[in-house]
Amino acid sequence: MKANRMEAFSDGVLAIIITIMVLEFKVPEGHDWSSLADLVPKFLSYAVSFIYVGIYWNNHHHLLHTVQTLNGKLMWLNLLLLFSLSLVPFSTAWMGESNFSSTPTALYGIVLLLAAISYTLLQRAILKQHSSDSAFAIAMGKDFKGKISPLFYLAAVVSAYLNSWVSCFFYVLVAVIWFVPDKRIEHFIRSRAS
Repeated sequence: MKANRMEAFSDGVLAIIITIMVLEFKVPEGHDWSSLADLVPKFLSYAVSFIYVGIYWNNHHHLLHTVQTLNGKLMWLNLLLLFSLSLVPFSTAWMGESNFSSTPTALYGIVLLLAAISYTLLQRAILKQHSSDSAFAIAMGKDFKGKISPLFYLAAVVSAYLNSWVSCFFYVLVAVIWFVPDKRIEHFIRSRAS
């Protein structure tokens, strides 16, 4: 089986996740600009989550282009990632509805941590298909961003109970770190094509 089938399924799930998030917005009862003020926390949580889902979609797309053989383990690890990401709309809505209260903000971090762990497991399983001296293994290197992100998520979960805005800073920081697509995989794909 080719990885493009798993990629197409994943793309559909991620599109549904984004759709569910935007459907959480309810039309305000008022008819002026001030009526939108209550939606600001919801919009902020939505915007960060939209960026996160976009980051996962982008990196997932690149990662699946390195799959040599699709097997049951990869399919289950991919489903674990999709399960983790499917929790994003709920945690996003709760965080926005609660105006970034401690527990919803901490839960958001737990969901992001689960997604990061799931992605790492999928990436490692794909990496095992390549020899340790392969161009892909060399391109992946030490994966600094992949190692630092879970630590920031843990810091965000803990800080949510001290100051939820500090917690949100960590979420935005990780999104900024990952906003630029992972060039390592792009370089590997280009070198394989030539």
